[in-house]
Amino acid sequence: MTDVAAPGLDGSRSKSQQAYHWLKERIANQEFTPGYRLVLAAIATELDMSVVPVREAIRQLEAEGLVTFTRNVGAQVSMIDDTQYRQSMQALAILEGAATALAAPRLTTADVRRAREVNALMIDTLDHFDPRAFTALNQKFHSILFAPCANPRMLELVNAEWGRLGHLRESTFSFVPGRAQESVREHENIVHLIETGAALTDIERAARHHRSATLDAYLTHEHPDEALGLTAPRPEATHE
Repeated sequence: MTDVAAPGLDGSRSKSQQAYHWLKERIANQEFTPGYRLVLAAIATELDMSVVPVREAIRQLEAEGLVTFTRNVGAQVSMIDDTQYRQSMQALAILEGAATALAAPRLTTADVRRAREVNALMIDTLDHFDPRAFTALNQKFHSILFAPCANPRMLELVNAEWGRLGHLRESTFSFVPGRAQESVREHENIVHLIETGAALTDIERAARHHRSATLDAYLTHEHPDEALGLTAPRPEATHE
């Protein structure tokens, strides 16, 4: 394998995982755009491996919704589907809310400080707003808060949905930039709840509402006639 053919591949990973991460990175970066055909033989040659691990990688990406397989056509990068975006945001609201709550008792003072520093950077970007940069910082902020979650399966699901969202929408904030100011205020509230030792149910509700509010803003902007009732219930409507 040459550095030119497959830069950045990690030799400690299995070949199928190397192919998976190589393909996922190119899908996330829009190098492989929706509808792009994934030719197994060509990818295998590029990565200097057989088609078997490439096929396994594509099956994994298909399970995550990033790739679709059509008879007589083959594997393609999935087309952007607005319904899939809604479903991923609704799922992430529940999964990330739970993961954030479970992680809260394990967060250190340094973790909380880092989260606040990232949120401060997000606030700094508001005057010269860059949706992609804001989204990258947003993911970093949330990753700090849910990373210590002791449930590895939940973390796997949360990270998978984040990856799927990166494919479905480069940045929700491109559509509703006004949502960014509300988002950073909600971030501060979540951090405050964690820092003050609030009940885990309160942390979970705040994190879930935060994610649902972003979807609400998107639906109100893009589909105002359909927005009502499509997102998860508001915290005040839940009965714990």
